[in-house]
Amino acid sequence: MKHETCEIADIPGRLVTDKLVLVSHHLCPYVQRAAISLSEKDVPFERITVDLAKKPAWFKAISPLGKVPLLRVRQNGEETVIFESAVILEFLEETQRSPLHPADPLARARHRAWIEFGSAILNAIGRFYSAPTEAAFLAESEALSAMFDRLEIALAAGRAGPWFAGERFSLVDAVYGPIFRYFDAFDRIGAFGILSGKPGVEAWRKRLHERQSVKDAVTPDYPQRLHAFLQAKGSHLSKLIRRSEAATALP
Repeated sequence: MKHETCEIADIPGRLVTDKLVLVSHHLCPYVQRAAISLSEKDVPFERITVDLAKKPAWFKAISPLGKVPLLRVRQNGEETVIFESAVILEFLEETQRSPLHPADPLARARHRAWIEFGSAILNAIGRFYSAPTEAAFLAESEALSAMFDRLEIALAAGRAGPWFAGERFSLVDAVYGPIFRYFDAFDRIGAFGILSGKPGVEAWRKRLHERQSVKDAVTPDYPQRLHAFLQAKGSHLSKLIRRSEAATALP
């Protein structure tokens, strides 16, 4: 595991920290958005991964909600633990170099709103891969596709560049990178058409897939871990995975 420190004493108005530790889980998309933000800001940090199925005692003691991510901030010999990904992202914006939010208040509010929409999409993705029946699965697929229709409209409205805000990578991009990563797994299972007919969304997805900070937000074995997770859900998608693998195994 990589151990690094963060010292930023020369920036007026910025917090001087001795160390940042991101407490993580291999699959959590909310952890990924924090890791992407730290990487884009070129902030060194230590990353610790916990097993949420067997939470260690030290983790239970510092996580009020029993969830990741946590950001452990060491300052002047004392540690403060920040929880909830949205709070962590805003803390990094306020204390670290290279802000990812736009400076204009109205544009910043718009970005925050689309970040919330991204969290709603993650909830919809969870319902999609957890749907127990084919009927529920199809209904969740349609609902998810409709959410990306809204996103397609937003991307087409005055956007001139590869990222959500145009030429500048922003926190919105950091949030949607982990979202699109799910579709890499879904595409290997079947053609569900959720992103079909949405060229702006597809182009954005491709650029995020190629971004180094997005790549580095997960470990190399992430695809295998996610596949195993989806297969074990006992959902309709799990059945499709088993059928696909059985068909592939046939001579």
